[in-house]
Order: sequence, then C-alpha cells, then structure tokens
Amino acid sequence: MEKNKKSSLHESRRSFLGQIAGIPLAAVFGKLAFQSAAEVNIDDLPKKNEFEIKGTFLNAAYTHPMSKGSRHAIHTYLDERMQNGRVKNYDMGADRKECMELFSKMINADKEELAWIPSTSAGENFIAAGLSLQNSRSRVVTDAYHFEGSLHMYNELAKQGLDLHILRPRNNGIDYDELEKAITPKTKLVAVSSVSYINGFQHDLKKVCEMAHAKNALVYADIIHSAGAVPMDVKETSVDFCACSTFKWLMGDFGVGFLYVKKDKLDFLQRSQIGYRQLKNFTSHVFPYEMPGDSVFDADERTDTGGHFEVGTLSNAAVAGLKYSLNLLSDIGVNKIQQYRQSMIDRLQQQLPSLGFEPMTPLNSTSPIVSFAFKDAGKILKQKLAAADINIQLYENRIRVSPSFFNDMDDVNKLIQVLSKK
Repeated sequence: MEKNKKSSLHESRRSFLGQIAGIPLAAVFGKLAFQSAAEVNIDDLPKKNEFEIKGTFLNAAYTHPMSKGSRHAIHTYLDERMQNGRVKNYDMGADRKECMELFSKMINADKEELAWIPSTSAGENFIAAGLSLQNSRSRVVTDAYHFEGSLHMYNELAKQGLDLHILRPRNNGIDYDELEKAITPKTKLVAVSSVSYINGFQHDLKKVCEMAHAKNALVYADIIHSAGAVPMDVKETSVDFCACSTFKWLMGDFGVGFLYVKKDKLDFLQRSQIGYRQLKNFTSHVFPYEMPGDSVFDADERTDTGGHFEVGTLSNAAVAGLKYSLNLLSDIGVNKIQQYRQSMIDRLQQQLPSLGFEPMTPLNSTSPIVSFAFKDAGKILKQKLAAADINIQLYENRIRVSPSFFNDMDDVNKLIQVLSKK
C-alpha cells in the first residue's frame, strides 16, 4: 500500500498540475530524526519525522516549526547552562563558528562579510544608521511589498527630511520601468524584500542591483523569506547588504540573525553602535601584575563585518538549535526543497481562484508563499479552519499559505476541501 502511495507521489510530480487533481497523496517518510540526510533527494521528502506538528500546518512563513533535532540540541545547551554534569566540553564558540560557515555557504558569502544580529529589523536599522539616513536629504526607494516595519522606519526618517519613494504594486508585482525611473542620481539606497511576506513576490535582485548601481545607489535586501527557502547567491546578484532572522525558513529561533555587507561596501557605513564583540584585543594597564602603560587600556577592533556591527551577547540557545537546522538544510539542499514545494504552490494557484479567491501572487512564482484576496477572510474562515485543525495565515481580507518540506499534497488538498465549503 505504501509503495503505491509513493508511486502516486512520483507520478504527480512528473505529470504536473493536470494529473494531480483529486489524487490523495500520503507522506513519504525519510530517515529517522537526527540521522544525516546527506543522501537526500526529492523523493525522500517530505521530512515529517523531523518534526512534531499537531494538525495541518501550512504557515511556515509566519514561524517555521522547530525540528526535533534542534530541540535536542537546545536541551544539550541547557544542560551545559545548568552545569548538571550531563555534558562534557561543550563549546558555544564552535556552534557559532559552524553556523556562520554553513550560512555563508548557503548564500555564497565570505564569512568575513557576515555579522550576528538579533533580528532582520535590527540589521536594516544598522544599514540605515550606517548610511546616515537620519536627518539627510538623500532618496530611498522601496516598494509596498517591503516589510511593514521597514516602511514605518523609512517613513519616520522621511519626517526628518529623507526623500522617500514607495512604489505601488502593478499586476501582483513591481514594474521595473517605474523602479528605474524612481532611482534618481540622489538615491542613496534601494531597499526591497527579495521575497515579499505579503504575497511571495520575488524581486529579480540582480536586475534591481544593476539598475541601482548604474546610478551609484546601494541595495539592501530583506532575505528572511529567501534564506533557506529559495537558492540565493549574494555574489551573483551583487547585492550590497542583506539581513535575515533565523526563526522562519532557517528553522531556528527568535533572537538570532545574520547581516551581510559586501566586502567593498563596509567602509561606506559608519558604526552606529559599539560593543565588546567588536574587539579583537583589549589590554588593561591599571590592575595588579598588568603591563604598565600610558593609557588605562589599549584596544584593537576587528576589521570584518562582525567587528563593525556586533555589539553584545548572543542567544546561544538559539545558535545551538540553528546549528542542527542549518546542517539539515545543507544536507537536503535548498534547491531540492524549492523543487519539492513547487507542486503544492502550483496546486493552490490552480484551484483556489475557482473557489472565489483572488490571486495576489504571480503565477510564475517559485517562492514559498502564495496569497489570495478574499473579502472578510478572517471572519468567514477562522472557525472553519480551526475546526479542521488547519493553520494558515489569516488576514482581514486575504489569506497566505506557505508550505514547507514537512508538508505534502494531502495537506494542500485538505485545505482546498475546507476552503471550498464556504
């Protein structure tokens, strides 16, 4: 029986949308949790056994469920923090180093171009402050698909004199002719979400950078819905700055994220915050047995991105869990996750419009997010979805669905069935 179900799953991928309608698809279990997934291919997905999820969860863009492996890693860290003797020779620095190496490979950055940050918003604020946008007359160009907190930040800076231009959506996307016209010689920064949290719209980041750089403007990208969800390459796109938290598609926890600054752009940024993690060396000259000196202390700063932006203590528990999840993503391959997820996104794009849901996501999207407008969605659908134990993102007049590699077509068909009974 299981063999027949697995064959049906393979067939649905080959025959694409036309032949998958109405076919019940079962989970195809991969290796046991905590095992290496080095041999994973698309036929080994979904990885349901990596997680412990109640009901049908199709809301990973809100907060991706943490894996059992990450939970185990955090428990190990907590044993170390409790000093209960259950863990020997735990090295928090090694966790941070491995995470930085894994993430740098994921986005094709040099480790020296990355810094630890507490959140995506903190990273974008660091860039805005580093570029001295406050009280400046420079132009910033962004669009309505960018994160709401970012739009609020730039709007507050506009009250202080910043020339802010926000592009409106056209046909569920951004018109690049309008974007190019908006980038004037006075533009200092173009700020976008590489994948929009609103509808999954994907910017052609390389094209955005080409347009901006042609007019000597810099580009910042919020990559929280790209990193771990779609393949990305900071060198190929030539993006100047980008940032992400780790609690979404990187499957980490709150309080830890990454900031990327292109190596040759670090000197463009002033230090807006100073802290001990920016120090390479610190030598005191005032306490007993210390080497005397003319000053109270001598200090040398790190010259990498971390030395420019890192301030204080990290959430080491979050880093411990992140190490497991980044290894899991590396073993599976972000490109394979994207490939596996696509048939679910396409199925939703195919079926929901006929049920009265207005598409908000471009039909050619390969992002992990698909959205639909539906009047009074929150009021009409909340109880129905709760009764079916289905978790998607409900807004007042729209819905957002974001499957991950623990989902399968059965989950999507269950959602479609519930939404068809309005």
